[in-house]
Amino acid sequence: MTAETLTVGEALVNMLEQAGVDTVFGIPGVHTIELYRGLAASSIRHITPRHEQGAGFMADGYARVSGRPGVCFVITGPGLTNTLTAMAQARADSIPMLVISGVNATSTLGQGRGHLHELPDQAALAGTVALWSHTLTSPADLGDVLARAFSVMTSARPGPVHIEIPTDVMKLPADAAGFIMPQSQPRHPADCDIEAAARLCADARTPTILIGGGAVRHAAAIRRFAEALDAPVISTTNARGIMTGHPLDVPASPSLACVRDMLNQSDLVLALGTELGPTDCDMYEDGGFTLPANLIRVDIAEDQLARGANAVLAIHADLGAFINDMERTPVWTRSAPGTGAERALATQGQAKEEIGATYLAHIDLLQEIWQALPDATLVGDSTQLVYAGNMYVAAPRPASWFNSATGFGTLGYAAPAAIGTALGHPERPAVALLGDGGFQFTLAELGSARDCDADVAFLVWNNSGYMEIETSMTSACITPIGVTPSAPNFSAVAAAYGLPSRRVQNREDLISALKDLPRPCLIEYLDPATS
Repeated sequence: MTAETLTVGEALVNMLEQAGVDTVFGIPGVHTIELYRGLAASSIRHITPRHEQGAGFMADGYARVSGRPGVCFVITGPGLTNTLTAMAQARADSIPMLVISGVNATSTLGQGRGHLHELPDQAALAGTVALWSHTLTSPADLGDVLARAFSVMTSARPGPVHIEIPTDVMKLPADAAGFIMPQSQPRHPADCDIEAAARLCADARTPTILIGGGAVRHAAAIRRFAEALDAPVISTTNARGIMTGHPLDVPASPSLACVRDMLNQSDLVLALGTELGPTDCDMYEDGGFTLPANLIRVDIAEDQLARGANAVLAIHADLGAFINDMERTPVWTRSAPGTGAERALATQGQAKEEIGATYLAHIDLLQEIWQALPDATLVGDSTQLVYAGNMYVAAPRPASWFNSATGFGTLGYAAPAAIGTALGHPERPAVALLGDGGFQFTLAELGSARDCDADVAFLVWNNSGYMEIETSMTSACITPIGVTPSAPNFSAVAAAYGLPSRRVQNREDLISALKDLPRPCLIEYLDPATS
């Protein structure tokens, strides 16, 4: 092989650069060292987590704030299986993620002879959570395979994709000139669907809009559309921040009774970019979430329109294209202000009453965090502050509030995802909202934050165990067991990794620590209800 000839691993790095990739999250191993051959000489930054699950969660956070797919390099077998949980969270939340793994040499695949890291069918295993999983067997196909991966994860409903490369194929010669970044055009709705939607909107007197994570990249269009329709906008968890500060904003969960009442008292509901999933709309699993018959659904995923609530009009289209086409059909717009702002304000007040004092106190603390760090992105695990915020919080801007308490619902997400968030948008600090139990899933990622000097504050809400699970067990008349795992001295762990830390017992000291401590840092808040 001549000096000018590239290997598959080198050509892959070159193609990723052409695709605009600037960061890769991964842990090298003997099965992936050929993927690293060209990495040091490239413009791509490599971030080393302490566990491949952390690599996936970092890629998730990076993708949410940067608008670009997060990319992972993981080893054959355990490296990939460790990443599957993060891929499943990304699949549930429609986050574009490219996972590139090794796999055993071509001649050994499917033989079950006990080779290092061998799985019966690694690509099929990844395919249970990936939108697409492919084994690269020919170097000549590398450009087309990578182009298809980018197309699959970005052209329709985003999600994770997986490419595995056999260890012998990684070393073969390849040509980086064979890659062309796919260019997709937004899918426009059919003319008849726009005409039907315009008629329904024109006839409506009390319309309401319900938005999901699919609306995040269309924030300005959503605001214009809501104003033209004079419709209150209810935001699910991943859509918070789109309408903040607007009189039509209702930053409250559809799991609340008052929000459900607003929806069912509307003469038209438009569900835009939301799967209407139970973790947003039926958090307490009481089966009480329903929508009126006069329902319009708009979604980029055609199969999603066939799931959940039946719509009188189901439109398969890009949300931005739908709104743009509706704006060209102005017969439905309001000539004078209606009651939208009044309805939104009333529901805001009812939601705060329904939530109760404890959650309201948590929500006030979240707002104080944003007052102290106005540019911060709050990234959450499943913990008390996050549960409260998911019920009601006015995030300052799109993609400034997200967590793993909805969708797949994994623990251990927030710490690595916050690192990826800080790297994906380095002008904005990230605050990881962690429980003392869930944090222990990925506690070692403190070292990753130190390595890359990530602008992250790790805020540990210490209530001495899995309080939410303990409460659920007690409510079900089950004696709580397994819900009080011992926590380490978090400050000592932070110090071991070279991070400043502070333990606080009141909100004032917490906010002071957020302002004063250089990041990355750790702040442990002792919940007064349990300390």
